[in-house]
Amino acid sequence: MNHTSSKLRSALLPLLAALVLAGCATSASVDPASIPAAPAAYKENAGAAAVATATAPQSQGAWWKVFADPVLDRLVEQAGQNNNSVKVAAGRLAQARAILRNTDADRLPQVGLSGGAVRQSNITTNRVAQTTVTAAANFSYEVDLIGKLSLNSDAASLDAQSREALLRSTQLLVQADVAQAYLNLRALDTERTLVRDTLQAYRNTLRLTEIRFKEGDVAELDVARVRTEVAATESEALALDRRRAEIEHALAVLVGEVASSFTVAPTEWATVLPVIPAGVPSTVLERRPDVSAAQSSMQAAQARVGVAKAAWFPTFSLTANGGYAAPEIKDLFKVSSQAWGVGALLSLPIFDGGRRQAGVQNANAELDIALANYREQILVAFKDVEDQLSALRLLAEQSEAQSRSVASATRATVLSDSRYRNGFVSQLELLDAQRSELRNRRQALQVKTAQYLATVGLIRALGGGWNT
Repeated sequence: MNHTSSKLRSALLPLLAALVLAGCATSASVDPASIPAAPAAYKENAGAAAVATATAPQSQGAWWKVFADPVLDRLVEQAGQNNNSVKVAAGRLAQARAILRNTDADRLPQVGLSGGAVRQSNITTNRVAQTTVTAAANFSYEVDLIGKLSLNSDAASLDAQSREALLRSTQLLVQADVAQAYLNLRALDTERTLVRDTLQAYRNTLRLTEIRFKEGDVAELDVARVRTEVAATESEALALDRRRAEIEHALAVLVGEVASSFTVAPTEWATVLPVIPAGVPSTVLERRPDVSAAQSSMQAAQARVGVAKAAWFPTFSLTANGGYAAPEIKDLFKVSSQAWGVGALLSLPIFDGGRRQAGVQNANAELDIALANYREQILVAFKDVEDQLSALRLLAEQSEAQSRSVASATRATVLSDSRYRNGFVSQLELLDAQRSELRNRRQALQVKTAQYLATVGLIRALGGGWNT
């Protein structure tokens, strides 16, 4: 037996040496110049000098607490536990980790036990049927000569990292969606109060106009005009009620509750608008989980190019088995029934109709797609930051202008009401002043809402919060 093993080693060693010298499968390379570089500063950031030194916060922290709203805190935490999109992403991560464990198992020796009984006869020689009973331990191991198995494991590990980043991305998206839905809800509560207060003012004007009509001081046309404003404002109030119900139902889905049993009681909008620091982190590519996921997917595609190239190289496997074989169960474990065997298998496909070449081409195409997705994700990430920074800068200026407009419109309404009651101006002028004030107050509320939503958008674009 030793002589046979020596011959086998002598025959295989030159071939193995040639394979090692020929090289091993490696993952594909990506030109760093093809990846968009991080900018030195954000164009829309007023404190550009502080960008490079801003401290990156812990990604996925409790960023929503900067709004200091207990109801928002409760809703976001509830969504983190019950949201179905988060659960789907968590399930996909568990699936990717299971695939990784399965792939890693291919790199380890496989050991098993087997047993059986076979009864057979040879019809040609008319031999009597014989029974063979066996019990054995089996061993097999594929030698990773060129790194194919390790590349497979690397790709599976990167897939798991990508899924983990996608889970964090989903969590961040759901948190932002909950925050924005809640802020829209509170904005609607404020707007509904504003419209109903205006409606009450119109009703007071209607009562006064009806009294003056009965006294003959005004025409019926004035009464009809005020009644029109009352009815139109009632319609607007009902439309706001409908929009609030829709947002509340959407919020129920986000937090994983049935809309029929979910409610957020109307209350005063006391949510704090956080102040954005002068310098925002420039490490957005490291912080955003969707960018990390795209990067991991690209690296996994690189590794799979190496796996596809490895198909051109031979595979080398070692096998061994040892046990017992006997014609009777009672004789199975006797020393004379012992049997064993060892073997080695070297396999190399010669002609496969272009299958391996197609596999390499497919892997390269997958890498091109993953690289393009990664580049796109980087560009989108910086676009998102610039969008929200510009929105916050312009909304701050718009808020100041709108505040002046509201103050002027309010003063005009007070003066018109006084002059109307004293008979100096027509009822039409008073209605115009009231409509202008309502319009400007609603526009100011819309600007305020947009500031809150843009703040949430910036936090999400930065990957979750900031530290100064």
